Amino acid sequence: MTRLRLMFRSTAVRLSGLYIILFALCAAFLVFYVTAMSERLLVQQTQQTVQEEIADIQRAYNRGGVNLLLRIMERRARQPGANLYVIAGPNGEMLAGNVQSVQPGVLETTGWTDMPFTYEPYSESPRPGRHMAIANVQQLDNGLRMMVGRDLGDPSRFRYIVRQALMVALTIMGVGALIIWFGIGRNALKRIDRMSAASQKIMAGDLSQRLPVGRSGDEFDRLSDSLNAMLGRIEKLNEGLRQVSDNIAHDLKTPLTRLRNKAADALGEEDEVVRRNALEGIIGESDQLIRTFNALLMISRVEAGSIAAEMTPVELSAISADCAELYEPVADEAGLTLTTEIEPGLTVNGNRELIGQAIFNLIDNAIKYAAEADGDKKIVVKLAKAADGVRLSVCDNGPGIPANKRDEVKKRFVRLDESRTKPGTGLGLSLVEAVMELHGGTLELSATNGDDAAVPGLTVTMVFPPVK
Repeated sequence: MTRLRLMFRSTAVRLSGLYIILFALCAAFLVFYVTAMSERLLVQQTQQTVQEEIADIQRAYNRGGVNLLLRIMERRARQPGANLYVIAGPNGEMLAGNVQSVQPGVLETTGWTDMPFTYEPYSESPRPGRHMAIANVQQLDNGLRMMVGRDLGDPSRFRYIVRQALMVALTIMGVGALIIWFGIGRNALKRIDRMSAASQKIMAGDLSQRLPVGRSGDEFDRLSDSLNAMLGRIEKLNEGLRQVSDNIAHDLKTPLTRLRNKAADALGEEDEVVRRNALEGIIGESDQLIRTFNALLMISRVEAGSIAAEMTPVELSAISADCAELYEPVADEAGLTLTTEIEPGLTVNGNRELIGQAIFNLIDNAIKYAAEADGDKKIVVKLAKAADGVRLSVCDNGPGIPANKRDEVKKRFVRLDESRTKPGTGLGLSLVEAVMELHGGTLELSATNGDDAAVPGLTVTMVFPPVK
């Protein structure tokens, strides 16, 4: 009973019930309309037939008088399924015909009867008793009255048959509609139960659960797809938050401890020069911490989409060239050659500040790791239009990243230098990937010289979608 109550409370069942009620009302109207129109059509055809017969009898009367009229009416009265034929006097008294009696007042009028009247055929009639008929009464020039009519039994029987057939058909359709209604309600309730069960597990903390999606592609499936996409986004954000919390606890504990020790040493140092150097070191450590938190805040802003409204068409060629030009002195100082292969005039829809920050991060990483290469140390910034959009690549000939760790390094605070001896926060590629997600693009990592090379190098490619 509880399940039935839940089913009748569902929107699908209520809407189905409303449709069934509306269908029943329309069907009832259809039954009465069809039967009424059918009866009206039969009556009109009957009147036309009677009118044509009266015209024939009138022509015979004009040719042969009363005697010919009586012979014609007698002959027609004996035919199977004959009409009603009556000859009456001026006062309405029946003189001849195939009718035993008619409703009083019918023969006293002329023309079509306003309403169906009752009559009684002779006892040898196959359908004895009183019947309903319509008739046309004509007054002859000798004062006699002639009535030609038609029994309404055929229209009545037709109306009954049509109405009965429609009622049977509608009853079958109604029963089928109720069965379908119950099936729709039950199916909808089952799907809602499955969605509720999955929602309960999600609310219990299992964000890996997803709402069930069928193959019908209906509104339930579209809603489940949208909610599953939202759950995937929430799961990813929660995983990122958990990872950030863990990494902050591990990565910031060491610099904070070192900062405290330096402050303690500076506090106990009597030499002014040594103390000053210690304070400068503390300031440097503090600046690095501030840069780390600024990077985290920037990633959070980008992932939250709070600056998505600032998207405008920007010339990526100019931004890439400017970033490379700004880093040329830094590359020269590190003994590197920074060159560009930039296709001019390429435009994307994005945020100039974020794209510039992402390019700076990639060039800075390339300089840091390409400096470890033996021989010719070089970095190339490439920009070209491709089939999948606009591709901006920063290539170096450093040690590269193993293929099985290229997805891992995109996460926050992940660094291949586990000893943390090199400067950096491990947030550079995380910020670049967040920027690319905001721009609807992708971030790809590959080996510059091939994975099998002794010094594979690293190529980081930002793929921007084409401007529509």
